[in-house]
Amino acid sequence: MDRGSARPGRHRGHRVRIGLLTDPGAAAAVAAALEPDLSEVLAGEIDDSTEWVVTSRTCEIPLDDEGLVPLELLAQEHRERQEWDVMIVVTDLPRRVGTRPVATVVRGSARTGMVSLPGLGALGVRRRARRAVVHLVRALSGHEGHSDGEQPADIPRLSPLRHIDADEDTDAHLALVGLRGRLRLLAGMVRDNRPWRLVPHLSSATAAAAATGAYAVVTTTFWMMSNSLSSLRLLLISVVAIVAMATWLITYNHLWDRPPDKDARAKAVLYNAATVITMIFGVTCMYVLLYLAALLVALVLIDPNYFAAQLHRPVSFGTYLKLVWLASSVGIVAGALGSSLESEDAVRKATYGRRELERQRGRDST
Repeated sequence: MDRGSARPGRHRGHRVRIGLLTDPGAAAAVAAALEPDLSEVLAGEIDDSTEWVVTSRTCEIPLDDEGLVPLELLAQEHRERQEWDVMIVVTDLPRRVGTRPVATVVRGSARTGMVSLPGLGALGVRRRARRAVVHLVRALSGHEGHSDGEQPADIPRLSPLRHIDADEDTDAHLALVGLRGRLRLLAGMVRDNRPWRLVPHLSSATAAAAATGAYAVVTTTFWMMSNSLSSLRLLLISVVAIVAMATWLITYNHLWDRPPDKDARAKAVLYNAATVITMIFGVTCMYVLLYLAALLVALVLIDPNYFAAQLHRPVSFGTYLKLVWLASSVGIVAGALGSSLESEDAVRKATYGRRELERQRGRDST
């Protein structure tokens, strides 16, 4: 699918055609949001005398044998065919150069750059993507204004991004440095996994959690128990329940990376951390929805006078909240058992974004 936009008006300089080649899904959505005003942004940020013509194209971007985006091949297939002067590949695949995670890569010989969305973090992705595209276009169109080894002016001083010049072995790139850089990449990987999708995709687990939670709400034994527990103990129970379900989903469905190769093990630390956070975030979303549903059930079905008579004390809204708190925790534990009815492939699809799912399948096939 092709789209295009151009900066209107008269131009004293030449025309530069920019092509955005994107993965389907999140990358295509980001490119679609950038495209309408990108010509104006490039004129304002780089050169107002140049006519910037921006076109985007969405397709399945292939990977090479090493699991990397083949920029030279893509340039031959798309940039030359579409007659783009500069091509920017936007992908949701995490990228490394050597041991460093990166946000962008510049392949000057092919007049092609790449933006890795996970390297942009979880917040302000469109704003950061726009800045990354401007940085790449400036470098590839001959408007780069910094010397070798110097930080480009369009990179904020406090940013965890550092410009690394090209050498014999690597392309020029923006590397994510330090702890902040790795945390940004981790947050971007979790965002790409979209953990909030876990609830609708794990129907058996959700049904088991909801049924058990509803049963607990209307059972007097749970009324007595919740009334006797402190808020701190209820909080501890809920945390243990969430962690237990996340752990069960990871172990039962073999989502934990255990590569035999030493270099691969170093990369697996980041992937495993993203899996754990994705699961905990997704199960927490399930817990919140279960809590709200159970609270509605409790308020509708349990008469306050009958509730008070069973507890032998006056009840308040807080009494209902404590009951639902305990019921939701028990429901989440039941949801972990219910998830056993889901296929491993269904759990993987619910947990991972498209690119990470490809990586997982490639890992399992080796």
